[in-house]
Amino acid sequence: MKKIISLVALLFCCVYCAEIECPSLVDADSLSQTQLLERLTHGCRYDRLERPITYSESGNRLPVDVYVRWYVYFMQNLEAHDLQFKIHALLQLRFLDPRLTFRKVAPKRKQPILGEKPLRDNLWVPHIFLANERDSNIMGTNEKDILTSISPDGTVIISSRIKATLYCWMNLQKFPFDEQHCSTYLESWMYNTSELILHWEQKRPITFDPDLHLTEYILQQAWSNETVINADLNDLRHGAFAGNYSSLGFTVHFTREVGFYIMDYFLPSMLIVGISWVSFWLQADQAPPRIMLGTSTMLTFITLASAQGKTLPKVSYIKVSEVWFLGCTLFIFGSLLEFAFVNTIWRRKQNVDVKSMSSRHILKSTLSPRLSRRKARSRSFSSGTLGGTDSISLTGAPKFNNYLTVHNFPITTINENDTESDNVSKVTSFTTAPNSQKMDVALLEDGNSSNCNNEENKIGWTTLTPQQISQWIDAKARVLFPMSFLVFNVFFWTFVYIF
Repeated sequence: MKKIISLVALLFCCVYCAEIECPSLVDADSLSQTQLLERLTHGCRYDRLERPITYSESGNRLPVDVYVRWYVYFMQNLEAHDLQFKIHALLQLRFLDPRLTFRKVAPKRKQPILGEKPLRDNLWVPHIFLANERDSNIMGTNEKDILTSISPDGTVIISSRIKATLYCWMNLQKFPFDEQHCSTYLESWMYNTSELILHWEQKRPITFDPDLHLTEYILQQAWSNETVINADLNDLRHGAFAGNYSSLGFTVHFTREVGFYIMDYFLPSMLIVGISWVSFWLQADQAPPRIMLGTSTMLTFITLASAQGKTLPKVSYIKVSEVWFLGCTLFIFGSLLEFAFVNTIWRRKQNVDVKSMSSRHILKSTLSPRLSRRKARSRSFSSGTLGGTDSISLTGAPKFNNYLTVHNFPITTINENDTESDNVSKVTSFTTAPNSQKMDVALLEDGNSSNCNNEENKIGWTTLTPQQISQWIDAKARVLFPMSFLVFNVFFWTFVYIF
């Protein structure tokens, strides 16, 4: 009898211990949500360190399918200098865990079990990370904004409000008329494709808040894709484990709003270039106002360009904005060079003989060496040397206004109607003069013949003063510079909006 009593007591203890170690799910409809959850996640039934395991009909172990939905309700403008952007989004993960099914044990319970972070901490959760993140965290005030739901069929949905700063490798060649494509990548951290596969939800996987608005960009469109990442020793972003890892990505297409840059950069730079042309309406001898106008416009434009460049990263390629600012700088610098050129011509002392009033002949006569003037100077110098020392200055330099004169000597002009004998007699009368007078007369005749030849060669030529040439160049610059700037704008804006 004692043996029977001891056996019954032992059996009762074993049953009691078993009930303590693995609580029963009988009559689970009468349990509270907390009690049901504690019994479902008890250590005898559930291991949160092990993923849900399912098998195919052939008995093969199947990977866990995790479905992802991404809801974006805030995006900050792209930060070009740091090549990044900030995003606030709701990340939702959905997967099936058969161990949490309570449909059979609690058939009257139709509503899912809801909880927050403490409920999630008791469950197995796939580790998903943002591959191109700079930093990220789960948002919340007192508690983290995490919502966990367990359906009667074992479907687990975990929603988290996250704030992330993501890298976006921008192409700024057409800045500020650029279009950017910024991507976000979600990848499995621990499990490879044989254990876990990520999928986008079939309906509306990526959704944007209707009130989402960007100040500098226009959100054109977004698209998603599913890929597999091959990790090896050269790519350790999945730890030290090699293999194929499931990855999800979505790309957002942005178009920059150019209204700010048109009003704050392009229109002011056009006005600055136009102000530099005001110097063309000032006389060339007014050096102080023209220099002040040119330098002030140049410094103002450099300040404007440097302020715009501070917001951009230092890249190796040339941007469209740099082409614009370089072109405007060349036009402003060209107006300064034009003033230096006309001021140099204005201070000249000699007039300029122009064959015709065309631009080619005026510029050629202004820029080319004056060969005729050099010949005249050499002839005057040689004549003064032969006639005496009166044509030489005290410093030894020849005077430029030297004219040969013959005093008390008859000058005879040979006409075409004179006979040969008359010509001979006239020539003979010249030869009877003294030797010094012979040389003077010969030089005079040579000078008269050369002057006649020059006068015959210069029929139809026009003599312009340096002041007239300077004013002519300024008048041409008033038309040439605006027309060239207009052509530059045509090519620039055609490239921006067509290519």
